[in-house]
Amino acid sequence: MYESFYQLSRKPFRLSPDPDFFYGSRAHRRAMSYLRYGLSKGEGFIIITGMVGTGKTTLVKNLFAELDTQKLVAAQLTNTQLNPDELVGAVCAAFGLAIDGLSKADLLSRLEEFLVNTHSSGKRALLVVDEAQNLPLQALEELRMLSNFQRQEISLLQSFILGQAEFRDILVVPELEQLRQRVIASYHLEPFDESETKHYVEHRLRKAGWQSSPQIEESAFRHIHEWSEGVPRRINVLFDRVLLFGYLEETQVISADTIAKVAQELTDEMPVSKEGLNSPSKAPIKSVQAVHARVTHQGQKGQITDLQTEIVGRKLRGTMTFELIIDSIEDE
Repeated sequence: MYESFYQLSRKPFRLSPDPDFFYGSRAHRRAMSYLRYGLSKGEGFIIITGMVGTGKTTLVKNLFAELDTQKLVAAQLTNTQLNPDELVGAVCAAFGLAIDGLSKADLLSRLEEFLVNTHSSGKRALLVVDEAQNLPLQALEELRMLSNFQRQEISLLQSFILGQAEFRDILVVPELEQLRQRVIASYHLEPFDESETKHYVEHRLRKAGWQSSPQIEESAFRHIHEWSEGVPRRINVLFDRVLLFGYLEETQVISADTIAKVAQELTDEMPVSKEGLNSPSKAPIKSVQAVHARVTHQGQKGQITDLQTEIVGRKLRGTMTFELIIDSIEDE
């Protein structure tokens, strides 16, 4: 629709994560360094947190676009409201293993056999756990136990853990001390500042073939940042609608007034306050009942798709140590 009007090759503000549109803000570059460092260790847990919509999905997909997929077998868990026994079955299913009718002991045996065979073939096994805040403490401890699978002192399974706001509080409970000790890298993504918001918008437009049409007035970027609070997903929602508005109005100039009008339309359509959408949850931790878990298997290709979960969190204990390590890497 508006693509031809503005002579764009594709939609620049789609909501689905696309590594091709990855914008390396300072925070995202640092987070990528943490991920690369964690993967280089080949063991333990890597934890990524950040306000909902700040780009963790795109971050992880961008990382996997760099990897040699011939050497990685990756699986993903989503909708993780699981008890410990169900977690084991879900992990097996995510790696494509048959689970029907098997006891927990049989599932663990089958998973270990798979991991050993994967290691013997020169590949690494990686598990990405989305929505980790839904896992009860016992399931998180079960996840930690899976990291005990080893051969010749080499870990057979590495895990990325992605969680939302309340996951920060879950991680600091005494019952998860052993899991915390196995966290080798963690990072919390912050929203963009006003300057990064401007660069993000222009970056995505250029990726879609933008040649300064429409023209965006400088004052418009402040309004974009104020409404979106620097959250990439909210920027995408807003500016996709801005381009549609510009097309319908047949204008080649996006002004602060344009942003204000579209932002008000979106606010009227979504009667939930920005605070309610973006602020970390302050609700107490509650136990959850096990429900169906959707898992996807990526097999030998080692590619992770449909990483839909966005994460909220804060830095874990010990993060400063890792920051110093990553700083030294970035300075080289």
